[in-house]
Amino acid sequence: MKNKTLFLVEVAIFTAFALLLDILPIGFKLWPQGGSVSFAMIPIFIVAFRWGLKGGLLSGFLWGVLQVATGTAFIMHPVQGIIEYGLAFTVVGLAGIVSKQVVESIKGKQMKKAFSYILIGVFLGSAARFVCHYIAGMVFFGSAVDGQPAWLYSLIYNSSYMIPSFILSLIIVFLLFYKQPRTLTGKI
Repeated sequence: MKNKTLFLVEVAIFTAFALLLDILPIGFKLWPQGGSVSFAMIPIFIVAFRWGLKGGLLSGFLWGVLQVATGTAFIMHPVQGIIEYGLAFTVVGLAGIVSKQVVESIKGKQMKKAFSYILIGVFLGSAARFVCHYIAGMVFFGSAVDGQPAWLYSLIYNSSYMIPSFILSLIIVFLLFYKQPRTLTGKI
């Protein structure tokens, strides 16, 4: 029972932290319709590596729901809202697929191996989120530039903030676990 309670508390706290990092002006807002380089995915990755796939997916899903509930979501169509807030933020938690490998590598002080698994997890979560935003951008937003195909516009638009967010998340998550392995393997 204690582990279940700890799981729920950590998911709630890290999800709220993700929302806070998303709405505070500490990132770089690039586009008026959404899309910013921010630290917001980092708490979701931490939950995913601490609690696995279930924790990561739940935390990501709740982060998307909270964006809708707080009015920070940019929704033009209900299906677009489901793809970009229900699905895109949920799949960030796919990083949890490699949580056991990350924990074992950190415990074994195999930092190169840990970095490789963190890279895989952060890339998987970021790439899956990018695909959701890319598809929604093509289907629902079309092209904002005359003569530019919707697929190219969506690719440029979403890459402009997702690639830097991936790099930022990777560096900070690895450094956090490298400098404070207890963050991953122990109780917070």
